[in-house]
Amino acid sequence: MAGTTDEVRHRAGSGRVAAVAAAALLALSACSAESAEEIELERGESGMMPSIDPPGPEGFDSAEVAGVKVDVPEGWEVQNEDGQLCMTPPGQSACAYGSVRLVPHQAEKHPRNWPKKDDAFYADDGWADNTDSCRSLNTAASGSIGVDGAALTTDRGAVFEHADGLKSHHSVWSVTCDNEDTFEVRMWFLPQSDVLLYVWSADAQYSALYDEIAASMDTTAYRAGS
Repeated sequence: MAGTTDEVRHRAGSGRVAAVAAAALLALSACSAESAEEIELERGESGMMPSIDPPGPEGFDSAEVAGVKVDVPEGWEVQNEDGQLCMTPPGQSACAYGSVRLVPHQAEKHPRNWPKKDDAFYADDGWADNTDSCRSLNTAASGSIGVDGAALTTDRGAVFEHADGLKSHHSVWSVTCDNEDTFEVRMWFLPQSDVLLYVWSADAQYSALYDEIAASMDTTAYRAGS
């Protein structure tokens, strides 16, 4: 607009603007009608848009078991069998050293209700149901080396918040083997939902990744019975 004192040019400009706006509105209406028609076709007879699971964040893939969702680092092997999920880093045996296990209904399915019974997730010897075998990098495959002792290294009552807003009991143990090897076990456990996220024997190079995996866990659909 040239200026507020030029009334004739102002009116002429306003007319051109109005004409352009009207043409744009007609074009927008046509596009909106077309888009609405396309959406109706996608919805199908149910009238609902199909659900699509979003991809995981950059560097991660999405995985799910029994309605519990979690992010898995790209390149990790994923096994989804017998109602539980196992994520194994490259170059390691499946569900062994460095791996992360996600197990819905853990205590319910366990013959001794581990780790829920007696709050085992906060006991020095609660790091496993069977605490007889060393899981260090050098001994995990053989299973022939015993365990000398274990200590809970997190505070009793430590919690960890997940993507769905729930806070799990979070425990970390340092375990010493008979041959003086040591290894670390990490656990996130939701007693009410009965969901266990478990690092069988932690690989230090993935320390930050374990926390990222745990932070991504979402039990919303699982708790809803989906």
